[in-house]
Amino acid sequence: MPDEYESITNRAIKAMNVPGMLPGGGLGGRGNAGIDPQQAQEQQMIKYMQMAMESCPAKTVIAGTMGFGLGSLFGLFMSSMRYDTPLTPQGAEIYKLPVRQQLRQGFKEMGRASFSSAKNFGMVGAMFSGTECCIEGFRAKNDLANGVAAGCITGGALAAKAGPQAAAVGCAGFAAFSAAIDYYMRMPGDDGASPVI
Repeated sequence: MPDEYESITNRAIKAMNVPGMLPGGGLGGRGNAGIDPQQAQEQQMIKYMQMAMESCPAKTVIAGTMGFGLGSLFGLFMSSMRYDTPLTPQGAEIYKLPVRQQLRQGFKEMGRASFSSAKNFGMVGAMFSGTECCIEGFRAKNDLANGVAAGCITGGALAAKAGPQAAAVGCAGFAAFSAAIDYYMRMPGDDGASPVI
C-alpha cells in the first residue's frame, strides 16, 4: 500500500503546474532535479548568454559597434549632401574633370567622411556605454544618475584636448543630453505619447 500511495503522490506532483516548479515537478531554484539533460543544458546556455550580455565589456563592444554602423550611415548621408558648385574654385576644378573621375573622387570623399563619422560615433558610444556600466556596477543602482554621470565623464573626456573650460562645457552638455534621453526612455508608456511641454 505505501508503494502505491507514493506512486500516486509522485504522479500528482509531476502533473502539478505550480509557479516556481519546473516541468516534471522540479523546483525552479533548487538545482536541475526533475529536468532532462537537454533542458538543463539549454537553461545553462541561456544563463551564460544573459551573463555575457549584461557584462560591461559586452555592452561596450555592442554600443561601439552600433555607433560605428550608425555613424557610417550618418556620414554617408551627410557627405552626399555636401557638394561643390561650379562657382567655387574647387568646384570649377572638379567640374572640368571627366564624369567617371568626378564620380570616383565623389565616392572616395563619401567613403572618407563615412569612415571618419563612424569612428567618432563608435568611440562616443563605446565610451558612454562602458562608463555608464561601470558606474552602475559601482553604485549597484540603475537610475538616472548613472547616465548623467557617464554623460559628464564622456563629454568632459571628449572635450579635454580643448582645455578645462571646454571640458566643463562638454561635461555639462553631454550630461544634460543624457539626462533628457534617459528621462524620456524611463517614462511610463502612456506619457511617451503626450508632448513633454
